[in-house]
Amino acid sequence: MTTMTKQQYSELKRRLLSDKERLEEQLESRDETNLRDSTGELSAADNHPADVGTEVFERGRDLAIQETLDHELEQIMSALQRMDQGEYGTCAKCGLEIPYERLEALPYTAYCLEHTPRKDINDNRPVEEDVMTPPPSGAGVNRQAADGKFDDAGAWDAVEDYGTSTSPGMSIKPGQDDYKKKV
Repeated sequence: MTTMTKQQYSELKRRLLSDKERLEEQLESRDETNLRDSTGELSAADNHPADVGTEVFERGRDLAIQETLDHELEQIMSALQRMDQGEYGTCAKCGLEIPYERLEALPYTAYCLEHTPRKDINDNRPVEEDVMTPPPSGAGVNRQAADGKFDDAGAWDAVEDYGTSTSPGMSIKPGQDDYKKKV
């Protein structure tokens, strides 16, 4: 055990036990249901693809949360084990005391600030990008040539030239002689 006071040590242990209990309750309350059970549908064939996409997204998010909770619970269990073995509060890499302030902020840590394992963001790109062919040269040239030549203000004028989907009887415009007879 480090040179922290017994009161500080017992407070950290209380927090770890409280966090352990909270995480176990959360993990118990989460179902491990499959996609069909979570949607309540017998088949995804009659659903719009976006509905299924939403369900898949929600399921992926739930699994990521589950994984995070599991990882945090493992770290808490490890910290409680280190407490039982008298190794709590010392860095697992250098063996020096972890400052109380750090333990207070992150009670389950096993490392001092200097030796905390880095969590670098993975720069690997999807394997699909290796086999994708680049677009042909000149792709999008027509769109670029028309850029800025048509805006929303002139949209109705352009569409009106093609007529409307109403019946011929409804195609009389206000101000024409037959308008009053039809209305």
